[in-house]
Parts: sequence; structure tokens; C-alpha cells
Amino acid sequence: MSLYKTFRAVGTTLLMTGVTTGFAQSIPSLKDTFKNDFGIGTALNNSQIEERDPAMTQFIVRQFNMATPENVMKSALIHPKWDTYDFVVPDKLVDFGKKHNIKINGHTLIWHSQLPSFIRGIHNKDSIQTFFNDHIKTVAGRYKDNIFSWDVVNEALNEDGTLRKTVFLDYLGEGYIAEAFRLTQQAAPNVELYYNDYNNEQPAKRAGCINLIKKVQASGARIDGVGIQGHWHVGKIPFKEIEESILQYAALGLKVMFTELDIEVLPRNFQGADVNQRMGVNPSLNPYTAGLPDDVQKQLAADYEALFKLFLKHKDKVTRVTFWGVNDGNSWLNGWPVRGRTNYPLLFDRNNQPKPAFYSVIGLKK
Repeated sequence: MSLYKTFRAVGTTLLMTGVTTGFAQSIPSLKDTFKNDFGIGTALNNSQIEERDPAMTQFIVRQFNMATPENVMKSALIHPKWDTYDFVVPDKLVDFGKKHNIKINGHTLIWHSQLPSFIRGIHNKDSIQTFFNDHIKTVAGRYKDNIFSWDVVNEALNEDGTLRKTVFLDYLGEGYIAEAFRLTQQAAPNVELYYNDYNNEQPAKRAGCINLIKKVQASGARIDGVGIQGHWHVGKIPFKEIEESILQYAALGLKVMFTELDIEVLPRNFQGADVNQRMGVNPSLNPYTAGLPDDVQKQLAADYEALFKLFLKHKDKVTRVTFWGVNDGNSWLNGWPVRGRTNYPLLFDRNNQPKPAFYSVIGLKK
């Protein structure tokens, strides 16, 4: 019997008896498996940050040594009113990291999406500049000694590599990106600073990303790394482009990380991760409500194995691999771009049991 089948049989028995914590603690640990290669991270939601489920907390702490907040540090939540900040849950995230020896990556300071609602009522440069400056100084400054890194600017590029039209570009000009890094460096001098985007492994967008990075470097501001989000589709992973991107970004003197990794298994009529794109609800777009077919499960495992093989090949350049969610049930892909779907994009199922993809990844180090 294979390693996966053996653990699966044990896990099914424990699940039926309601005893899953022991099994979850007995399977291999991702962070330990890759401890000499790169960090292993996950995205955390409010329930996980607040440790509402002790078994889930144990599971997270065993599997991961880095974490990114899924939502709580985005400006709409952390800065809901002009003169009001809400640090309650972000502070709990910092405490979670300290308590469990997990490095926290702040996400994100400047992003065109999930902005506070009051931004829509601002129509002058001075006020946008004041918000921009105060937000970075206040938020980055508060956590300057308590987090490892920041996604300073998120998703500033179009697919063709040009700068995305945003409120920041409209009012502050293209220099806003370098300025964001300069301000964050001043507020948090010992924190690593990253640019983060999706599809920036694709040639046109990669070229735009390299141009963006070079402009930040030329400005004298510090940029330490680039995040490739890694929202890909099963059977369609762009391995060649990923490897080229690792090499080209590293050649700029940057650390390279995969920051929001998941592999979509459901139908979609576009690629990428633009949260503004949506598809209508249709039963044909949710075909696996009763479980993932074996052939798709095998392809998912093969894709993850090939990805991690590539990451290991370039472990001197890749510093972190972060999954966007702990398990399939936590994944944002259950609600985007179609609401209410049953998705399977991660290494652990909805009961934190390892999938074949988990063992294909772990097996690379055996």
C-alpha cells in the first residue's frame, strides 16, 4: 500500500470516530520537510488568527512557519475611516506569530482593491497623498518590530505590463510605487519589502514588473523581493515561464517567493486573480460537489510535484512558498470567481487530511 493510501486509511478511521488531531499531528510536516530549502507559509483568516479551533491551531503550527493575513491588514479593514484605524485583529496576528514562532508577512499596504469606502469621495491629489503617507507610516510603523516583511505594493500592473489605472496612479503619478517603498523603509527599516502580483511570470507582465522594480531601485528606495502569487490552473501550469521568471527576478538582486499558491481545478473562462472579474452561477461550473475525480486528483498531485521540484532546483533563489489557505475549505476559490463552488486547490482537504498532492510534494525530499 502506498504512503498516501496508508495515511488515508488511518485518517478515514479517525475521522469516522471524531479523532483527527492525532492523525493530523502524525503526518509529515511541510515546514520541517523543507526547513533547509525555503519557508512554508499559509494565509490565515480571522478564526485561525484568533485560535477559535485549538485543533486547527495545532495543525497550522505543525505545518507552517510563515503566515500572511488573508484580509485583516488590507486598508478597508485596518483603516476604515479617515482618522480611525482598527488594529485589534492585526495585533492578534502579531501575537499569534510570536507565540508560535511563525514569521508574519504583512499584506498589503498599497492596493487598488479593498480600499476604505471614504476614498471614493476624495477627488483631489493632496487628500490622496495625505491618506497614502499617513496609512503607510501608521500601519508599517506600528508593526516595524513585529513582522518579518511587507507586500508594500500589490497588483499594480496590467496583463500587458503597463501600470494599472488606479486612484494612486491617477492622482500621484507612476512615482507612487517607489514612494511607497521609500516611506515603508523609513517607517520599518528592518522589515523586508516586496512587490507582489499575479501572472507576473508571464512574459509581458514580467517585463513590466522588471521595469517597475528597476525604477524603484533607481529611485534609491529599497526593494528586497518580488512575489509571484501562483494562482494557476490544473494541467496548465506555465513551468517554463515560472523558471525564466525566477532567474530574471533573481538577476536583479531580489529574493523570489511564491506568495499565494493554489491550483484551480474548476472551469473558468479566464486566467489570473483579478478580484473584480466574476462569472455567473451555473451548475456546469461546479462539477465536483461529491468529490474530486481520481484523474483530476492525480493531475493536481503531478502539478504540485513538478512545481516543488522546480522550487527546489532554485532553492538558492526561492525564499518562501505560501499557500493561499490552510485547506480546501478555507480557499477563496470556493467563492471566486463563482460563488458557492466546491473547490480543491490545496494540499489538504476540508478535514485537514493530506491529499495525494501533499505526498507528491513531501516525497521529493524522501
